[in-house]
Amino acid sequence: MLRFLTRRTLGGILTLLIISAVTFFLFFAVPADPARLACGKVCPPELLEQARHNLGLDQPLFAQFTAWLTGIFAGRDYGGLGYCPAPCLGYSFVNRAPVFETILDRLPVTVSLTIGAAAVFLAFGVATGIVAALRRGRPTDKIASVSSLVGASLQIYFVGTLALYFLVYKNQILARPRYLPFTEDPLGWAAGLTLPWMVLAIIFTANYTRMTRSTMVEQLGEDYVRTARAKGMPGHSVVLRFALRGTLITIVTIFGVDLGALIGGAIITETTFGLQGLGRLSLNAVTDSDLPVLMATVLVAAAAIIVFNIVVDLLYAFIDPRVRLN
Repeated sequence: MLRFLTRRTLGGILTLLIISAVTFFLFFAVPADPARLACGKVCPPELLEQARHNLGLDQPLFAQFTAWLTGIFAGRDYGGLGYCPAPCLGYSFVNRAPVFETILDRLPVTVSLTIGAAAVFLAFGVATGIVAALRRGRPTDKIASVSSLVGASLQIYFVGTLALYFLVYKNQILARPRYLPFTEDPLGWAAGLTLPWMVLAIIFTANYTRMTRSTMVEQLGEDYVRTARAKGMPGHSVVLRFALRGTLITIVTIFGVDLGALIGGAIITETTFGLQGLGRLSLNAVTDSDLPVLMATVLVAAAAIIVFNIVVDLLYAFIDPRVRLN
C-alpha cells in the first residue's frame, strides 16, 4: 500500500509539473502583454520597460519558467510592483495582491458549495438508483428513469434562474443565496447555500441515479449474488454487502472526478447565484486578462482532480477485495 501511494503521489506531482509548464508557456503565447497589465492603462515607455524587467520578461523563456517555479516555494520579489511570499502562485496586478491570498479567500466558498451539493446528489442519486434497480420494470423504475433523463437534460443557469424567481424573489421560501463563514454562523451558512445546493444536486442526482441503476442491475445478475440468495441470505444483506459493494467502484470513480472538477470551480453555478468562489474568480480573470490568476486557478483545478483520483485509487482496495494494489 505504501509503495502504491508513493508511486501514485510521484506520478501526480509529475503530472502537475507538466500541466504547470504547459500553462506557463500558454500564458506567454497569448497576445496580452503582462508588463502592460502590471503597469496600467496609462504607462510611459520607461515605466513599461521597468515593469518588464521586474517581471523578468527580459530573460529567456526557460529562465522565466524556472523563476516562476522557484517562486512557488521561495517567494518572489517583483521590484516596485509588489512582493509575493511563498507559496507564490504569481502576483495579480489587477487586484494588486498575491494570487495565493486571493485563492485562499475564494476557496471556502467553492468548498462549501461542493461539499453540500455532493452530499445531496450522492445520497439521493445512489438511493434512487438502488430503488429503481430493485423494482426494475415497475412504475417506480420508469418514473426514476424518466426523471433522471429530464434532470440530466436541464442546465444549471435555466434551473437556477427559475428557482431564484419562484423560491426567493416571488414567494420568499428560501433565503437569498450568499456565503457566510461556517465558523461565524453555521445556520446562515447553510441557509445561504441551500438553493445552490439544490440546483446543483438536481443535475448531478440524475446522472448518479442512471449510473447506479444500470450498475446495480448488472451486479444483481452476477453469480455470487445469486449464490448468496440461494444460501438463504436476507435480501437487504445481499443488496448492501454484495451488489452495492460492486456498484460502489463505478460510483466512487465518477464521484472523484466530479468532486475534483467542482473544487476547481463551478463557474456557471457561482455566476448564476452571485457567489464569489474560484469559478467566478477564473471568469473575472478571463474578462480582466488577469493572467496570473488564470494560471493559478488552472493549477488548483488540476491539483484537485489529481488528489481526488489518488484518493479514489486508494478507496478501491477497501471497497472491492478483488482489487490488488501491487
